[in-house]
Amino acid sequence: MGVLCGIDEAGRGPLAGDLVMAGCILHVSVDGLNDSKKLTAKKREALYELIVENASYHIVKFSAHDIDNNGISACLKKGLIDILNNLKADKYLFDGNQTYGVKNLATMVQADRKIAEVSAASILAKVTHDVDILEAAKKYPEYQFEKHKGYGTKLHVAMIKKYGYCEIHRKTYKIKALERAL
Repeated sequence: MGVLCGIDEAGRGPLAGDLVMAGCILHVSVDGLNDSKKLTAKKREALYELIVENASYHIVKFSAHDIDNNGISACLKKGLIDILNNLKADKYLFDGNQTYGVKNLATMVQADRKIAEVSAASILAKVTHDVDILEAAKKYPEYQFEKHKGYGTKLHVAMIKKYGYCEIHRKTYKIKALERAL
């Protein structure tokens, strides 16, 4: 099969924070890999360290401003291209069912549960996203990002109603997300 680069993202759905994409080529087998959402934060963080030590990887971030100005699909396409340009592999596999028009890219639904390299990319993206949103929680304590990681929870929507939006909120998500969450 040759060298496989697994690709996944974290932060596609939140109302705040970056979209984080990661590509990963494992150099050795790493035990315990799985879809990042299936792991505890502590386990993800431990695996993150092992992955960083035993892989080639590339992480791409898109801010709320990038997403608002260009759209989530354009950001995903740009991130995929950036990963393909920065990691040399024989095959690239992205979790999901959409290539966003990027050539030489395979997709697989739930690849983050089935393929080690995609699981590793999932963990890299999720830990990066969560570290960033926890930093934002310090800057914007009124939103309580540490409790919801930017997702459209009842608490987060209540904080937006009370305080309005801050610079890391995705303004183009505003109406749809608020209507869904109410």
